[in-house]
Amino acid sequence: MLAGLLIILLPLILGYLLPFKSRSALKFINRMLSWIVYIILFFMGISLAFLDNLGSNLVAIFHYAAVSVFVIITLNIGALWLLESLRPWRHQHQQEALPSRLAMALESLKLCGVVVAGFVLGMSGLSLLRHATQASEYTLIFLLFLIGIQLRNSSMTLKQIVLNRRGMMVSGVVIASSLCGGVINAFVLGLPLKAGLAMSSGFGWYSLSGILMTESWGPVIGSAAFFNDLARELIAIMLIPGLIRHSRSTALGICGATSMDFTLPVLQRSGGIEIVPPAIVHGFVLSLLVPVLMAFFSH
Repeated sequence: MLAGLLIILLPLILGYLLPFKSRSALKFINRMLSWIVYIILFFMGISLAFLDNLGSNLVAIFHYAAVSVFVIITLNIGALWLLESLRPWRHQHQQEALPSRLAMALESLKLCGVVVAGFVLGMSGLSLLRHATQASEYTLIFLLFLIGIQLRNSSMTLKQIVLNRRGMMVSGVVIASSLCGGVINAFVLGLPLKAGLAMSSGFGWYSLSGILMTESWGPVIGSAAFFNDLARELIAIMLIPGLIRHSRSTALGICGATSMDFTLPVLQRSGGIEIVPPAIVHGFVLSLLVPVLMAFFSH
């Protein structure tokens, strides 16, 4: 267990300990992260193609993902709505016109296309492709190292995180309700409890959760985690404009870890500039916990 935790956390910690001052270097690292995510998801698709009983496994993947996202999102919304009732979020913002949500959804679906492309190539059965799983392991270690650098240079200090009470409250509710959903999913889907908890710890960060779950629990559970967290982002994009009128805490919380990057523009346009600091804190806390919780529940 300790060795598995170290393999995941050590590159993350090493990256976090490296201070980078050059803006050009940080921009290059951000671009590399995008490229590497595509590479690893491509490897994931190849690994899927080499599964035994492929047809039944594909059915299992989408069954796991559908049940998981339904349970977790339902619990998240219920808990966040209760938070909003008990601690209303006061604001003065008038909602602005939003960019095309369909275009944003299609942008996130590109990652699905990469998995499918890897799967199609894997169906060729080339012997060289059987090393895809091992290649993804080494690429994952490098990815976690770069993520550590990115988190260190996110300009969020411990003081800023602790003092933003709304962002911390929402992230706490999301973590607790998601883990409760993981327990329910484990029993409903017949998975090991740790697998259910690990799958619920992705918090919408599909490009990392699918990779980590594949390494720890195999391509079936890893792919289910990927689609579970991807669906969370797509649901958030569609629901934010309507939810923010009635429960800002819910609109922020369903974004999960993506509230500090991909869904942040939607939150800002819908909820105003005042929602940005809580959104960044919320996303930062969840992003920091994804690899930690998944490593803990996967070994």
